[in-house]
Amino acid sequence: MKRSRINAIMAEADAMIRSYGFVLPPWAYWTPDEFKARAEQAQAVISARNGWDITDYGAGRYDEMGLFLFTLRNGRLADLQRGGGMCYAEKLLISKQDQLSPMHTHVIKAEDIINRGGATLVVALYGSDTDGNFDETAGGTVWCDGLRRDFAPGEKLKLAPGESVTLMPGDWHAFWGEGGDVLIGEVSTVNDDETDNIFREPIGRFAQVDEDEAPTHLLVSDYAKWLS
Repeated sequence: MKRSRINAIMAEADAMIRSYGFVLPPWAYWTPDEFKARAEQAQAVISARNGWDITDYGAGRYDEMGLFLFTLRNGRLADLQRGGGMCYAEKLLISKQDQLSPMHTHVIKAEDIINRGGATLVVALYGSDTDGNFDETAGGTVWCDGLRRDFAPGEKLKLAPGESVTLMPGDWHAFWGEGGDVLIGEVSTVNDDETDNIFREPIGRFAQVDEDEAPTHLLVSDYAKWLS
């Protein structure tokens, strides 16, 4: 993705988030130079990989297959493993109309996916085989706003603003906006986007960036290069 496109998506996303009464934390708006100058102070943000995340899954077709994310907070895997402490994470996402977030599951993370506002969020669901692999013949069970719902393989949940679904490890899912763009909340156990996204197809999690202009703000995938 061109950096100029990433910068434009950041500005558009920030405007949409604000339109629904959410405001990102102050460090979200630091320039790269400000982030470098305050890297020691922001070490917890950096190590947790909190911040801006815009992906086309390496396919170069963001409008068709892509996702905007901002990780607001993220816990510690060590705390999750010992069963106490900061075991949670929170994100905001934007799924644009007909923009696919492709079929995937998680090994560790359980998550609530919440339609925070906008159009309808469509979530396509499949179950796993006994080894946790994608199984096109398997259904399963999820919870929608705390209510049990059994699903058939490939069933599409349609979540209106205010509605949610709880997905457990092994629940294979893809999602997109229907009828317009959707602001999504994600509340989950500790999040590891580098190792805990298992895609059905062999695709990448992060975009390759073409530096055609300077970044407005750093992506989480920029931290290693820009803040080392």
